[in-house]
Amino acid sequence: MDSRKLLLLGGALTVAGVTAFAARTLVVGASAPPAEAAAVAAPPIDGPEVLVATRALPVGTILDATALKFQPWPKELVENAYFLRAQTDLQSLQGTVVRNPITAGQPVTQGALVKPGDRGFLAAALGPGMRAVTVPVSANTGVAGFVFPGDRIDLVLTQSVDASGGGGGDQRSFRAAETIIRNIRVLATDQRTDNTADAEGKTEVRTFANVTVEATPKIAEQIAVAQQLGTISLSLRSLADTGSELEEAIASGSVKVPEGTDPRAEKQMMLRLASQPQTGNTTFATGGDVSRFARRQLPANAPAATNAVAMSSGPGPAPVAPPVSIGPVVRIARGNDVSVVPVGGKN
Repeated sequence: MDSRKLLLLGGALTVAGVTAFAARTLVVGASAPPAEAAAVAAPPIDGPEVLVATRALPVGTILDATALKFQPWPKELVENAYFLRAQTDLQSLQGTVVRNPITAGQPVTQGALVKPGDRGFLAAALGPGMRAVTVPVSANTGVAGFVFPGDRIDLVLTQSVDASGGGGGDQRSFRAAETIIRNIRVLATDQRTDNTADAEGKTEVRTFANVTVEATPKIAEQIAVAQQLGTISLSLRSLADTGSELEEAIASGSVKVPEGTDPRAEKQMMLRLASQPQTGNTTFATGGDVSRFARRQLPANAPAATNAVAMSSGPGPAPVAPPVSIGPVVRIARGNDVSVVPVGGKN
């Protein structure tokens, strides 16, 4: 092949290479036209605003300001039993009780609520199998009026405990306070089942003489006996206490979570357990724990006497301390276990 043909072939290859490079640059560099997102706005709902539940409201729920809201609803789906914004005072519905379960986002019907003063109001506020019990309180024992319907409280029993062993001329006794019931729901204070507000819309704190709580039949019996033993005081619980106690119960194994449980069913089970009042595992304090002078009223074996109070699970007859004098003893240590053996007398 002569030189002329080689030059022509080389020139053709060069032109082809330049053309291919230019074509590639044009293809890569040319950005595709941006796809415009066709954001279609939801058509406005043609209808009045009706009252709906902001969360699931089971039977017996006492309504507060956060449980309800107004929301537009299609006019062809509006029923006569719905609460309409133009005809409803939302403030007047606070303190009413849910008679039928309402799911979140569902319109609230007038037949689903029971207002204070209506027949069967308190019965509707009670959960299945629960009872209403009234406890007399004062400003000192009732948290100065800072307890409202829907709150959860503990009941503390203060009583005088016989320290003489039940006989002889020694009539010594000491005072003891014991948390007998925990996580109990307040239904009403005096005859009020709602939280009253002043002219500025702030919750109004008022002292009351009676508080009505929700209890199981067994706990209702215990409260009735406790009122005869001594003075009952209210102890207001934090909102976070119930969840932490439930977690401790699950960790300790006292509450079993079934395997393979549906998450929604498991959540409902947890909420149900968290709302149950509890007895047993009581905590206590005596006068000797508070004042050195009160310790003089305790027998010589004061730790054993106070342990007798701690061993009682719930209200009942006042626990009796063991006899004051047990004679000489020998303490035998086996590792971390220490046992006390009386000597000089019959075992």
